Order: sequence, then C-alpha cells, then structure tokens
Amino acid sequence: MPEENLENKIKNKDIASFRNLVEEHQKIVLNTCNKFVNNREDAEDLTQEVFMEVYRSISGFRGDSKLSTWIYRIAVTKSLDFLRKKKRKKRFGIMKNVFSGESLQEELKTPEDSNPAKQVEKQDRLRILNEALDSLPENQRVAFTLSKYDELSYMEIAEILKTTIPAVESLIHRAKNNLKKRLSDYYKKRLL
Repeated sequence: MPEENLENKIKNKDIASFRNLVEEHQKIVLNTCNKFVNNREDAEDLTQEVFMEVYRSISGFRGDSKLSTWIYRIAVTKSLDFLRKKKRKKRFGIMKNVFSGESLQEELKTPEDSNPAKQVEKQDRLRILNEALDSLPENQRVAFTLSKYDELSYMEIAEILKTTIPAVESLIHRAKNNLKKRLSDYYKKRLL
C-alpha cells in the first residue's frame, strides 16, 4: 500500500492499517531504541511508547518527510528522553546512597558463556565502547549511532535530525575523532 494511502487511513483511525504500520516498522524501532538504551526490556517499552505517540500524533504529521523517517525521529527522541531521565534518577540515587551510607557496589551476574575470561573481556570492551559513546555530545552520538548501528544514509539521518547532509557528515567525522581519542586515551592509561 502506498505510504500516502496508509497515512490517510491511519489518520482516520483505521486500526488494521495502524496494525500494519506497527508490524512493518516495529523491528526497526525496537533495534533503534535498543542501540540507545542498551536494554531489551526498556527498548520494548520505548517501542510501545513510540507507536502510541505515532497513533496520537499522526494527525499532526505534515508529510515533510517520509512516514518512516518521522517514526524514526520519534524513536530517537523517546530514547534520548529516556536516557536523560535515567541519568537524573541515577544522580539522585547516588546522592541518596552517599547521604544514607549505603554501598554503591553492583551485583555481578555470572556469565553464561563457557569461557568466563572471554565473556568478561567482551563485556569490558562493550562497556568501554558504550561509555565512550555516552561521553559524546548528544548530536554526535545520535548521528554516529544511526549511521554505524542502524546503517542509515546521511540523507536519512539529516531528515531525522532536521539538518543538512554536510552537517551530518561533520557530526559523524567529529564523533569518530572523539571516540578514537577517548578509546586511545583509555587504553594508554591501562598500559601504563
């Protein structure tokens, strides 16, 4: 079904058309949210929120971009809002623990991999990469994630971020340079 017909049917609250839209885009939205929040359950919750927002806001969709781009934009925005809230809660929790004298240690889960040393090393590398990604300015992190993890074109990223292709190229270039610097600094410190 052409996208314009689908939009019109969804705007008229046609449930079957909306269900088709969800089925068509659910996996991509889930993967996008998961790339940002790094937690499958949170990503599933965010995916539901994205489609609730799509259903609520479809009447305001002006068609300036493709419907899929608009849905992507909502997914990115919801994911970033979730991360901001999570950081605020984490800061509050740390302050609460400091003032109450509770321990800040986290429980470590036993890896299910048959080679625990490799599993720990893999988790450590992933944690370091995620920390480096999290330390990037938000616009760089979003552009880099959409490019490298979701494999979107610069044009698609520009539409999602409401910017130009050269701006996206610049964001990704700066993100790569910042990641390279942060990761090399980290590993240099480990070797010393």
